[in-house]
Amino acid sequence: MRVCCCALATLLVAGAAASGPSSAPCDILGAAGNPCVAAHSTVRSLYAQYSGPLYRVRRPDNSSATISALGPGGFADIAAQETFCAAGDCVIANVFDQSPQGNHLGQRISDGVVHKMVNASRHKVGVAGGAHQVYGMWFDPGHGYHIDDTTGVAKGNEPESIYAVMSGTHYNGQCCFDYGNSENTRLQPVATGDYACGAMEAIYLGNAHWQGNTGAGAGPWVGADLEAGMFYGGGNQTKANPANKPLTTDFVSLHLKGRTDGFALKGGDATQGAFETMYDGPRPDHRSAPNDCHWHGVNGSYQPMRKQGAIILGTGGDNSNRAVGTFFEGFIASGVTSDETDDQIQASIVAVGYKTLPAPALA
Repeated sequence: MRVCCCALATLLVAGAAASGPSSAPCDILGAAGNPCVAAHSTVRSLYAQYSGPLYRVRRPDNSSATISALGPGGFADIAAQETFCAAGDCVIANVFDQSPQGNHLGQRISDGVVHKMVNASRHKVGVAGGAHQVYGMWFDPGHGYHIDDTTGVAKGNEPESIYAVMSGTHYNGQCCFDYGNSENTRLQPVATGDYACGAMEAIYLGNAHWQGNTGAGAGPWVGADLEAGMFYGGGNQTKANPANKPLTTDFVSLHLKGRTDGFALKGGDATQGAFETMYDGPRPDHRSAPNDCHWHGVNGSYQPMRKQGAIILGTGGDNSNRAVGTFFEGFIASGVTSDETDDQIQASIVAVGYKTLPAPALA
C-alpha cells in the first residue's frame, strides 16, 4: 500500500502511528517475514508503535541526554536536543537500535584506533516537507561508530537485507562510508584477524575506484563493501557495471540484498519515485581483489560469504575512516526481501518528506 506522503508526514509530526502498523519500515519487513535485527535513525521511529530513544547526545563535560521520538511512529524531539546542546558543541554518542535485538551503535574504538563522534548539531534537515526539523549525522574523515557483539545479525553465508538513507551530495572516493555487517574486531583485531574477501557485507556510498571498480558516470554509486573491495556489481560486471547509475540527490535511498548465492544493489531518490535495480546477480570475481583474496594465509572468496555479524557506520571494516558522508537512517533485516517489500520500503522512505533547509541568513 502506498500512503500519501503529506498525510503520513502530518501523522508523523503529531507522533501518531502513521496510517496503521504496516507503514513503518520495520513493520513492513516484519509483516513480510523479514524482521529487523537492527534499526538506527536520528530522524524517526522505524516502527509505527515505537516511541523510545533514538540517540544520545553528549556535552564536553560528559553529561548526556537521550533524544526520543515525539510519540509512537514519530520524528525526533530535537527541541530537547537544542535545549541541552544550547552551545552547539554536543556529539552523538550513541544511536539506539529500535529493534528488540538491542544492537546499539557507539563510538568506534577498535584495535587501538579511536574514531571521532559526529557533531550533533552540524546537519539540520526538514521532514514532513519542511513542517518539522531533525538532525542527520554529518561524517567527516575520522568519524566512526560500531558494535562488535550483536544479536540476530547474519553470520557466515546467512542471507540478509540492508537499507539506508544517505546523501548523494556529501561523499568522496575514500574508504569507506559504510553501513552494515562487518568484522568483529574485538575477536579478530586488524593486525591478526581475517580481513579477506567475504568477511563483511555493508552498503557503501561514494565514488571510490578500488582496484579500478566503477559504475556509470562520475558517481556516487551504491555499492557493496564485501571486504578487500567496494563493488558496484559482480560476475561479469565485477570491474565495471554501466547499469549502476549515479545517485546525486540530497537524499538517496539505498539497498543491499545479500543472498546465499549472490547479491543485489538498489538505489533511488529518497524524496520521490521508486527503487531502481543497479545490479542483481552473482558475487564479485575474487580475482579482482588484492592478492587474489589470499590474505593472512586465508584462501578467500566472495562465495560463500564469511560474515561476522558486527555493525559499522561511517568506516570500513578494517578501521579505514577517510570517507565522508551523511546518515539519516538504516536498518538490517533477516533473510532476502522481495521486490514488493522493497517497493513498500521505498514508499515509506519517500513519505518521510525529507527536505533540504535553506542556508541560514548571514548576520
